Amino acid sequence: MKTKFRNSERELKPATTFRPNVDPNVVAGVSPRSQFRHAIDRLAEILISGVAFFTIAVIFLIFVYVGKEALPLVWGTSDGATIASPFTGPFTWQPVSTVPKYNVFPLILGTLKVTLIAMLLGTPLALAAALYTAEFAPGRIREWIKPAIELLAGIPSVVLGSFALLVLASWVQDAFGIVYRLNALTAGIALALAIIPIIYTISEDALTAVPRLYREASLALGASKAQTAVRVVFPSAIPGIAAAIILGFGRAIGETMIVLMVSGNSAILSLDPALPVRTLSATIAAEMAEVVVGSGHYRILFFIGTLLFLITAVLNWVGDRFNRRLRERLFGSS
Repeated sequence: MKTKFRNSERELKPATTFRPNVDPNVVAGVSPRSQFRHAIDRLAEILISGVAFFTIAVIFLIFVYVGKEALPLVWGTSDGATIASPFTGPFTWQPVSTVPKYNVFPLILGTLKVTLIAMLLGTPLALAAALYTAEFAPGRIREWIKPAIELLAGIPSVVLGSFALLVLASWVQDAFGIVYRLNALTAGIALALAIIPIIYTISEDALTAVPRLYREASLALGASKAQTAVRVVFPSAIPGIAAAIILGFGRAIGETMIVLMVSGNSAILSLDPALPVRTLSATIAAEMAEVVVGSGHYRILFFIGTLLFLITAVLNWVGDRFNRRLRERLFGSS
């Protein structure tokens, strides 16, 4: 009995309390280093969001200001200009004549004509260069070609315009026997030099981003390298290539300095690329400094700016929608 009692007493003895080795600097399972990283991530998120909203606000305020300056056309200015003036009357842009003529159709046609020439010349060259450097060029050659083409994007428009004015215009005139030295064709060629780096850079990145597995699978099935590049890699990169082309079109339609210097600045309603033209953006740049503030001419110029703004916004929206639809069609909805 005595032994049994001792065993029971031993069993009733309270167990030793378990005390884990807890770092006193750790609070709720999160170390100070993790808390600091979380705070940095949160601060970066706030800063990036703030910059994004600030950018959107600035763009919105610019649009509001331009639209506000053109708003008096709705009820008419003192010299008779109205919101209908840019689309009525003879197809002539003569804002300083005895009877002002504000029809913008010659300007719109000139803008589209120069832009179309630039896109027809620049897009194939940019895509061919992007496909070559992404799929065929050896590493050392690619290291030279890619930076050289991208360097064109950093050349100021006035430098390209000066080159086109002093050198390119004479070459084009002699090669095609054109009467007018400054014309839509020369402006389109010069503008193509400005959009090639944009289309090339984005397209080359899109082609490079195609998974290597696609190439290996195509080659394993017996396709040549050229067939793989044209029939597998290029179609897979079409969403990015489409975005590049749309951005290049936006740059071309809004370019000012190049077309101002080499287009001839004559608002002629004609499809002939050998004739001088005037674009919407060049009209604003050429006439805004001399216009009377508050006049009908002044309001019409701001209306043209609003029109350019809307064209760019609609173009970006359509491009984004097209890009999404294309991605869903090629890769399925995510």
